[in-house]
Amino acid sequence: MDSEQFRECAKATIEMLIDYYENIRNRNVLPSVEPGYLLKLLPENAPEEPEDWKTVLNDFSEKIMPGVTHWNSPHFHAYYPTGCSYPSIIGNILSDGLGIIGLTWMASPACTELEVVTMNWFGKLLGLPEVFLNCSDGPGGGVIQGSASEATLVALLAAKDKMIRRLTQINPSLDHDTMKNKFVAYTSDQCNSSVEKAGVLGSMKMRLLKSDPNGKLRGETLKKAFEEDKAQGLIPCYVVANLGTTGTCAFDPLYELGPVCNEENVWLHVDAAYAGAAFICPEYRHLMKGVEYADSFDVNVHKWLLVNFDCSAMWVKDCYDLIYAFDVQRIYLDDVNTTIKIPDYRHWQMPLGRRFRSLKLWTVMKMYGADGLRKHIRDQISLAQYFANLVSSDDRFIVEPEPAMGLVCFRLKDGDQNTKKLLQNLIEKKVLFMVACTYRSRFVIRYVITSRLTTKEDIETSWSIIKDETNLLINPDKINSNTKSISAIDHLNGISICEKSK
Repeated sequence: MDSEQFRECAKATIEMLIDYYENIRNRNVLPSVEPGYLLKLLPENAPEEPEDWKTVLNDFSEKIMPGVTHWNSPHFHAYYPTGCSYPSIIGNILSDGLGIIGLTWMASPACTELEVVTMNWFGKLLGLPEVFLNCSDGPGGGVIQGSASEATLVALLAAKDKMIRRLTQINPSLDHDTMKNKFVAYTSDQCNSSVEKAGVLGSMKMRLLKSDPNGKLRGETLKKAFEEDKAQGLIPCYVVANLGTTGTCAFDPLYELGPVCNEENVWLHVDAAYAGAAFICPEYRHLMKGVEYADSFDVNVHKWLLVNFDCSAMWVKDCYDLIYAFDVQRIYLDDVNTTIKIPDYRHWQMPLGRRFRSLKLWTVMKMYGADGLRKHIRDQISLAQYFANLVSSDDRFIVEPEPAMGLVCFRLKDGDQNTKKLLQNLIEKKVLFMVACTYRSRFVIRYVITSRLTTKEDIETSWSIIKDETNLLINPDKINSNTKSISAIDHLNGISICEKSK
């Protein structure tokens, strides 16, 4: 492909993406394909000769797109948001276009230094204690990881190494392998699966402690677990606290967990993957009371702050805990010596290389501004509250627990079986997408505001679809198909048909 062809292809691709977002509302959220559909459509071997870019984009539209789940649709309400915005796309294009790999400072000075700048900006916006920032006098600082999953594992490995160093200092004759087998990690039974997986990958026993009726891990529960394990000769090593659990968006009280961890020299990592973004709004910072006790803190910028995956912001109080755990030297990685505090990020992460991810964080923060990002968070929380009010107005439903951030959990009063059937029927229609969780042993449906495109009208459409499906499920005998007005799904499908005919 020469420069002229690339120019034409780039323009066509950008136009295709703009058209996609402008019309995404008219697509079914879930695809209508069966497992293996693409394996049948594509050839078994790569093409021998180059193909024209128009053919490639045409194949993308006709073969790839039919199998896409539209995460940024205003009718996608599953899991949690995936960040996406035009400023972030611009940042990604610039990063991909430069194609640098940030092995060291010299490998691309701007890659390292822009990450320092943006992580300081973001940390200040969140209201993190200065000790976590690179601009502080201490050894703290921020780094962009690929995901909260990576951050949890990185912190676990650093905690393990730090505990070995501390115990060896007390008793140099201790056998490291024997010691490692005694280490225990702790978290709530409401944690994300990635937290438990970190224990598997890091070869550390992970105890899932019972949360209270509101889904929070309490300090007294953690203290009791420490005492039980120490009585058996085990060594508490690592704790993951959740600020916004995956199921119900519950917040563990750091002010209870922190003192317990600090007293036992146990590393406290805070997983604020989704809800941590809300701390850019001062009115929500009370939810991280006690953060000063933490050793590390992580927020997925790529969830709720309009930055495309992957971009997970992690801060540590002492970067040397990471460096001691991950430092492996090679002569070809020797870097320039400087009196300025410049981090060598290859020692702060598992991979050696790193993409220029701070570019998209930078473009988003500059083009939205702090006020624009706060408005985005507040608007989405307001939309969630609006949906919760609609559900509460129907006496067939219960909203519980209390809505948190952009998440509303609800169920039918008729029981778990009907709630499960309602969710199943809605998913089969492919117009709305939600997933479930359990709350106090009850099956509940999670409705999350995920897309930056979601409006009040979209919320009303979602509620109409849910009500229509509930009527079919609970009161089918009261519905006369000959006189029933057009349903919300029929209305959406009609729009889709009209769009396709244009």
